[in-house]
Amino acid sequence: MKSLRELYKIGRGPSSSHTMGPERACNFCKNKYKDADSYKVVLYGSLAKTGEGHGTDRVIVETLAPCRVDIVFDVKKNDIPHPNTMDIYPMKDGAELGCERILSIGGGMIEILNESGVISKDVYRFTKFSQISEYCKKHDMRLWEYVKEEEGEEIFEHLSDIWQTMKASVKNGISTSGILPGGLEVERKAKKLFNTRHIDESAQTRENRLVCAYAFAVSEENAAAGTIVTSPTCGSAGVLPAVLYYEQEQRGFKDEDVVKALATAGIVGNIIKTNASISGAECGCQAEIGSACSMAAAALGELFGLSLDEIEYATEIAMEHHLGLTCDPVGGLVQIPCIERNAVAAMRAINAVSLANFLSESRKISFDLVVEVMYATGKDLKKRYRETSEGGLAKLYKSMKK
Repeated sequence: MKSLRELYKIGRGPSSSHTMGPERACNFCKNKYKDADSYKVVLYGSLAKTGEGHGTDRVIVETLAPCRVDIVFDVKKNDIPHPNTMDIYPMKDGAELGCERILSIGGGMIEILNESGVISKDVYRFTKFSQISEYCKKHDMRLWEYVKEEEGEEIFEHLSDIWQTMKASVKNGISTSGILPGGLEVERKAKKLFNTRHIDESAQTRENRLVCAYAFAVSEENAAAGTIVTSPTCGSAGVLPAVLYYEQEQRGFKDEDVVKALATAGIVGNIIKTNASISGAECGCQAEIGSACSMAAAALGELFGLSLDEIEYATEIAMEHHLGLTCDPVGGLVQIPCIERNAVAAMRAINAVSLANFLSESRKISFDLVVEVMYATGKDLKKRYRETSEGGLAKLYKSMKK
């Protein structure tokens, strides 16, 4: 598995696959073809079908500036190696200097075909939760200690920066109002959720309101192209910080405690990314929101000092009950239903930890198994339900507006 630096990345929204990935791809080409004076970029699959809504074209033009850029949205080609495939043709005086086929594989990560030495090396020995759990039990270690052993003490400096960015995203989101860009006229709701007390607010209602406010805050920052952390993606960036921010606020956990929880969550996200996918274009929203929910459950389990078996059960519950979740963003924007899903998943993560604390001894399904099932389920989803905006809410909403 790769370093957690490849999972948690600070960047601008609204989409890790559609903005952060293409940005990295363009920067790679700029560095490789320094003599290029123009570019032709062909987008395929989900990049072509929802690229305009996600701002892919804008990011490409900005990244390759001042060179002239011709962008082609090829929505018909199907024989591509990944749903987020792009071809970049650097040009000099009208002649092609080469062609780079690059895949945006989720979470801002890219794969450059036929290019050796570009993809980062593995730093973790194990790729399954069962392997890591067995090793940790044998050596009396927590999951964050395993991260420290594999990556070194310096990884916690990165995770500390990640946590500070997450907190800033929450704070910015709950203090900002207005309409999100993109044309859907979606109103930012985090500030209202944070400031408006329910008429009959019990402790549980208050928890629901605040956790949802924090999830909305980060998701709205993402939708507005603000700075967020992929956890594991931009579209699911609100789940993990919402849970951690609320728990720190309510229970006084120190930043060092939260950083350890982020390390634990990172192991879970890495396992999913390695053995399945965190890309909505590849496996639907279950791969994004489901993964984020599992990560949040693992982080909360670490904060509460749950056993490895309890943490595993919490992550399994969190993923299992997102299986089959489609990715059907209205207008190709990361707004409807994406923002609300972050809030729902944050609350589900909290519930998963509570349930796991009671019932972990009776569980039948391993986390590794549910990850395998998620991947198989995602591959079985029809393409129109995998971030193409051709089915589900995206299709019916568009029809209703005509």
